[in-house]
Amino acid sequence: MADLVLTSESFNDGDYLANDHILSEAYGFGCAGGNLSPQFSWSGAPEGTKSFALTCFDPDAPTGSGFWHWVVVNIPADATSLALGAGSADGAMPAGSLQTRTDFGAPGYGGPCPPEGDHPHRYLFTLHAVGVDSLPVEADTSAAVVGFMLNFNTLAKASLMGLCKR
Repeated sequence: MADLVLTSESFNDGDYLANDHILSEAYGFGCAGGNLSPQFSWSGAPEGTKSFALTCFDPDAPTGSGFWHWVVVNIPADATSLALGAGSADGAMPAGSLQTRTDFGAPGYGGPCPPEGDHPHRYLFTLHAVGVDSLPVEADTSAAVVGFMLNFNTLAKASLMGLCKR
């Protein structure tokens, strides 16, 4: 069986993310991007996969604990992609999917916006093949709790890294 593979039409692993994916001015962190979540496709889910989750995490954020930019769980097992902008409030998310709270304090995609003059930050987009139909979480569940649940229910995972510096 093939390994789980994550790809994106929006960027290649290790690329700098385009302005379309950077945080918008509305968030007040000093960036002026389009805040569109990247497009993703995947294949090679292991046997027993009952759902997927996709997360975006910045381990380089100056918080002491990183920064969660996007958390989506309960993506149906028959889904093989997320469209460009799926993480927006009006985005086309597969039926049954649930976006949970990020470190911005609300569900949905929040793009990169590292501190000015800081080194390039890594944005790790990770797809989890999950062995349960749905995680017992809600839209306001913290990313740390979702991560804990994923740790015990993930069968396989694949990641792409995007970079951002300003």
